[in-house]
Amino acid sequence: MKGCQILISQINGRMAAARMVDGQLDDLLIDTPDHIPRPGAIYRGTVGRPMKGQGGRIITLTDGTNGFLRQGHGLSEGQAVLIQVSGFAEGGKAVPVTPRLLFKSRYAIITPDAPGLNISRAIKDEEARVRLKEIAHAAELPDHLGLILRSAAEMGDDDAVADDIAEMAGLAAAILAEDKGAPELLLDGPTPDLLAWREWVDVADHNVLQGDQAFDHGGAAERLETLSDPREPLPEGGCFYVEPTRALVAIDVNTGPDTSPAAGLKANIATARALPRALRLRGLGGQIVLDLAPMPKKERHTFEQVLRAACRACPVETTPVGWTPMGHFELQRKRERLPLDEALS
Repeated sequence: MKGCQILISQINGRMAAARMVDGQLDDLLIDTPDHIPRPGAIYRGTVGRPMKGQGGRIITLTDGTNGFLRQGHGLSEGQAVLIQVSGFAEGGKAVPVTPRLLFKSRYAIITPDAPGLNISRAIKDEEARVRLKEIAHAAELPDHLGLILRSAAEMGDDDAVADDIAEMAGLAAAILAEDKGAPELLLDGPTPDLLAWREWVDVADHNVLQGDQAFDHGGAAERLETLSDPREPLPEGGCFYVEPTRALVAIDVNTGPDTSPAAGLKANIATARALPRALRLRGLGGQIVLDLAPMPKKERHTFEQVLRAACRACPVETTPVGWTPMGHFELQRKRERLPLDEALS
């Protein structure tokens, strides 16, 4: 990507990675505090009591740390189970976990107990798909392991893709063999530098800057300082405010000095385009409620189209839910990042 750079440094003593696109801070990853499990971590846990009325189970991960497994059918109390941390918990709640393990790297994802070969739909070139299928079949994975080749594999060297598949398959086999015993962390979740390497694959190696002063480059430090301010400016003087509460994240859109008939629609569309980036920089997820600027009901479809396109382009899973009777628009966003204020506490 033109004008794209990765900066790796520390914020408040924790490793952090920032992605700059055309001089703008586009994404930010900050390592979790020691007492919070990283998403992607794999534990051997012990099945605890069922949660009445919720259909789930408490899973003991380690001393003092519990996970919540939403679907706990078929499990018995005291049973050892392999689970993976799937996100961050809301305040005071158990960490969300899943029994569906994924071993993810830059080019490949190994899926235990979900056999089959899948190639990212983002890879359109038929010759590339044929080449990747040949690499995958040459790996000769066990029947119980599935494989997903990610979009980055299209540009990967054949040997690098094959090595990635082999490494992830070997790791999966080793972890799956550890299914008996007391609660234990078997594989930690990725740190920000590893996540940057795995997920931000469109940056050349020479565009990666590391060191204590890395965030002083390209205006990243100045932008980081503004993230504590709920106000996000929009073109033509408008803005929107991002304000998390215990129950939800409230977004308030303002047109600013623009008093033209189309001011509301313009501010709402600009917000739709900017909102996913503002949420991921702040690490916010859960229920998102937008209090939009006034606009005619006939323009709602245009707004929704822009918002849905922006959500599809965001790496954090975000689902547009729809309109409320009061004219607010709701989103459901995966809690994949730790809120910025907690990450920096």
